[in-house]
Amino acid sequence: MVDYISGLNEPQREAVMHGSGPLMIIAGAGSGKTRVLTYRIAHLIENGVDPFRILSLTFTNKAAGEMRNRIEKVVGTEARNIWMGTFHSVFAKILRIEAKAIGYTSNFSIYDTDDSKSLLRSIIKEMALDDKVYRVNSVFGRISGAKNRLIGPEDYLNNAVILADDESARMPHIGKIYKQYALRCFAANAMDFDDLLFNTNVLFRDHLDILNKYQHKFQHVMVDEFQDTNVSQYLITRKLAAVHQNICIVGDDAQSIYAFRGLTSRTF
Repeated sequence: MVDYISGLNEPQREAVMHGSGPLMIIAGAGSGKTRVLTYRIAHLIENGVDPFRILSLTFTNKAAGEMRNRIEKVVGTEARNIWMGTFHSVFAKILRIEAKAIGYTSNFSIYDTDDSKSLLRSIIKEMALDDKVYRVNSVFGRISGAKNRLIGPEDYLNNAVILADDESARMPHIGKIYKQYALRCFAANAMDFDDLLFNTNVLFRDHLDILNKYQHKFQHVMVDEFQDTNVSQYLITRKLAAVHQNICIVGDDAQSIYAFRGLTSRTF
C-alpha cells in the first residue's frame, strides 16, 4: 500500500481528504494539483466509494492513463473500474449506450478533422460556392465554434448577430452549409468530435430520464484542467454533478485557454 498522505503539504492533504460537497483546487503549474486529484480519487475508493461511481475527466488520454496508473498503485486493480478519460472518450461511451434516444445506432462513426473537412469541401462544391471565399478551415472553425456554444444549425440560421457576422466576413451561407453538414452526418450515422459533446448536451436536455440515470450513477465528478473547459463541457459537468454535488475541479487560471470562468463552489 502506498503511503500518499504523508508526502502532501497541509493544503494538499486538506483537498485529498475533503469529504462531501463541491471542491475547487486552484494552483499554478508544477504545484502538484493533478497529483492531489489523483490521490483524492484513491482516498475516496479507500473509504468505500465504488469506483464505478466515480467520473474523472481529463483533457488528454496520456493524463488519464497516468492518473489511473497512480491510483492503481494505491488501491489496486479496482482503479480500472473508474469512469476515466477525456471528455470526448467518456461521452462517446455514453452516447453509444444511449444512441437510440437521439436517432443514432450504437455503432455510429466518429469523423476526425480530415473527414469533416472532406465533407465540407463536397458541400461547398455542391452549393456552387467559391472555395477561395468559403475556405474549408474557416467554415470548419465557425461550425465548430457554434457547436461548442451549443448553437445548432436552426439556431444558427435564426441568430441575427451570427448572420450579420457572417455577412461582414463575406460568407453569408455558412448557416446553410452548417445545416447541410449536420444533415449529412446524421444520414451517415456519424458524429464529429464536437458532436460528441453537443449531442451529449442534447441527450441530457431532451431525455431527463437518461440524465437522471447518470446523475445518480456518478456519485463523484472530477475534472482536471478545468480552466480549459468550454461552455459545452462545463454544462455537461454541471448537470452530472447536480444531484450529489460532489464536484471536484482542478485548475490554473494563469493557463486558461478560454479564460477561467470565475466559478466557485456556489456555481454547483
